[in-house]
Formats: sequence, C-alpha cells, structure tokens
Amino acid sequence: MSVKIILADDHAMLRHGLSKSFQNEKDIEVIAQAKDGRTTVELAKEFCPNVVIMDIGMPDLNGIEATRQIVKESPKIKVIALSMHSSKNFIIEMFKAGASGYLLKDCEFDELVMAIRLVMEDKTYISPAISDVVVDNYMRQAANGGNAKDSVFSILSQREREVLQLLTEGKATKQIAKRLHISAKTVEVHRLNLMSKLKIDSIAQLTKYAIQEGLTQPEP
Repeated sequence: MSVKIILADDHAMLRHGLSKSFQNEKDIEVIAQAKDGRTTVELAKEFCPNVVIMDIGMPDLNGIEATRQIVKESPKIKVIALSMHSSKNFIIEMFKAGASGYLLKDCEFDELVMAIRLVMEDKTYISPAISDVVVDNYMRQAANGGNAKDSVFSILSQREREVLQLLTEGKATKQIAKRLHISAKTVEVHRLNLMSKLKIDSIAQLTKYAIQEGLTQPEP
C-alpha cells in the first residue's frame, strides 16, 4: 500500500517539482497540494493522508499552526517540516506542534524520501543539517532547569495567534471575522488582548514580532 501525502507550500513551482519527483517512488503517492496552512488543514480532514510535507512560512495560517491543528484532529497523520528556516525557534516550535520530522529545503530529495519512510515507522527524523540546533536547545534547557524562553505559542492563545497573523498580513477586521467565522467585535477583543499581552501597540511592531516568531513572512 502506498504512502499518501499532501504537499503544502506557497510556492507552486516547488510543489509541482516535488510532485513530479514523487512519481518515481512506487510506494509514495501525492494526493493533494495546498498553498496555505488553512487549506492544508481542510485537505487533511478531507483526504486523511499518511504524511503532510509542511512548509512553515505560508499565508493565512502558518505551517506551525496548521501542524498543531492537524495533529490535534488526527494524531495518526505524520507531519514533516520542509523549510528554509534553520533557526531554533522554528525547529523547536514545529516539534512542539507535533511534527515528526524537520528538513531544510536545500536537502537532497532522497533525504526527504528517507524521512517519509522513517516517520511511517513511528520514528522522528531530524536532518543532520539542524541536529546541532536541537541538541544545543536541549542542553540549554537542561542547564536552566527545563525553563525555555516564552514564545508567541505559549503567550497567546491559538485564536489570538490566528488573528495576529491575519492582521500582520493586512487583513481588515471584517475580513478576519469572515475568515475565522467569528464576529468583528470578537476580532477586536482578540486584537486588544494580544496587544496587551505582547505590550505592543502598533501594527508595524506587531508585524516585526510576528515575522521574528515565524507566524508570517516578510514581504518579498
């Protein structure tokens, strides 16, 4: 039986290139593609894949948040991060969200195939290119008694993080309300709450913070 996968990345060329490469793997089948995190979550519910190859920096809903929602809804689905980001925050938060593997986009295709097969055996795959970051973080937490620096994922609620990403991507209150199926008043409450928690009172500073924390990407 073939491994059914969903490719999630906001770059169509990368998705199509990977999809074509996977055609040469008899035991792996691409069943769907998504260009943003929210669509990925919906496709995961619809198609129930074995594995989702997940980019982190996607519009509407980032890969970390999408991973968290997919794994919570369907714990059997394996998520492998395929990202350009090698910084500690992105790597650690993806694993906290429930990812089973993490690779960088400049990896060889064979490494990605190997990672897919390993996570299907309920193993975790960490690319050698970022293993030192994971080990260093573990050692630092151990030295500090297990205490890690607060991140946006521990400070804000899931809904507040969703509102923050959409705000910093230029969405108006009514647009956010429609996208999240909540009232405009509720959006405003979330906006005020997250600004209070972060002690930030401008969209420019919120955008800078969201980019640093991996919720959204800078404009190209």
